[in-house]
Amino acid sequence: MLTQCQSKAQTYYSIETSLGNIKVRLFENTPLHKENFEKLVAEQFYDSVLFHRIIPQFMIQTGNGATKTVKSGERIFGEKDLGYTIPAEFVPENFHKKGALAAARTGDHVNPEKRSSCSQFYIVQGRTFSDEELDALENQMHLTFSEFQRGVYKVMGGTPFLDQNYTVFGEVTDGLDVIDKIASVPTGAGDWPLADVRIIRITKD
Repeated sequence: MLTQCQSKAQTYYSIETSLGNIKVRLFENTPLHKENFEKLVAEQFYDSVLFHRIIPQFMIQTGNGATKTVKSGERIFGEKDLGYTIPAEFVPENFHKKGALAAARTGDHVNPEKRSSCSQFYIVQGRTFSDEELDALENQMHLTFSEFQRGVYKVMGGTPFLDQNYTVFGEVTDGLDVIDKIASVPTGAGDWPLADVRIIRITKD
């Protein structure tokens, strides 16, 4: 798969889920998000949390600590709030291709600085886009996709309409098939999966 090149030491984690394993690489150019993710993994915060929001051809979301104790088939509406957010770290070369690891956040109307959730993150599945669609997004969003980004969005897919709005702090290096498997789980109200998909554990490679 296509991955981004960064010169510094690389940090990898394995996300073991009930539907398979996903290997991710954290970016060095988003240090606040990297440090926070590493801290939560060390504290085993993510062990047993659900993928609580699944939207095919868009993304799979997890990281709500309140879902650890949810009974099978049960849906909750609250979340375990750790009491802080993370400043946005928008980097032009970090974009929402398929497999992008990005931080969730509350909406612009209550969060104009686009600060990230302290724990919730999503992994992009997305879809492919045409040049015409990318042209329209550039005009709408007042940004420019590089030729490399265009090529990735046309061939590999992603969610380009999220670029420079949510912090991308890593990428999947192995396990895109697992992303597709999780994204195919049937969902009900609020995009809540009808069958539990959990993170069993996350470990540093």
